[in-house]
Amino acid sequence: MKRGFLLLALLVFAGLGVSSVLPAGAFAQRVDKDYLSTVEAGKIRDAETTNDRIKLFLTFAEDRLTKFQYELEHPSSNKHTEMLNYLMNSYIGCVDDAADLIQLGLEKQDNIRQGIDLMAAKSKDFLEILRKYASSGPELEIYKDNLDDAVEGTEDALREAEKAKKKAAPPPIRRKN
Repeated sequence: MKRGFLLLALLVFAGLGVSSVLPAGAFAQRVDKDYLSTVEAGKIRDAETTNDRIKLFLTFAEDRLTKFQYELEHPSSNKHTEMLNYLMNSYIGCVDDAADLIQLGLEKQDNIRQGIDLMAAKSKDFLEILRKYASSGPELEIYKDNLDDAVEGTEDALREAEKAKKKAAPPPIRRKN
């Protein structure tokens, strides 16, 4: 009995040791981003291609920016400051993740041209909104630091998308018979 227990303890310990040494990517793709809802994380996880994930992250970023604008126009009575900063941080997290996926897609030579084009277009739109708030946003002092980070991160994402357009494999050419 004692020998069986020792063997079991050794197996459990060895299993824990292996799981702590393996990189997180060795397990099933888990999306544990604190700024994504469970439903959003599920959509990212279930997306079939890198291109689809890029599109989802940009959709989520746009959603955060829209909610940010709404919160500024209709301030909640409690936790207004926290909500504004959370939404701005969530926005930039989504944009950063989309940019990271573009880099990953380029490395893997995936067909991510649609995602790259969407990133370039959306980043320009996002920057216009962010810059408007940076120059004359209401209650600017509350969220200025996070807004500055968002502007910088979006500018970086736009630059990366423009570079990625040049690096991405061209779309296939269909021959006429």
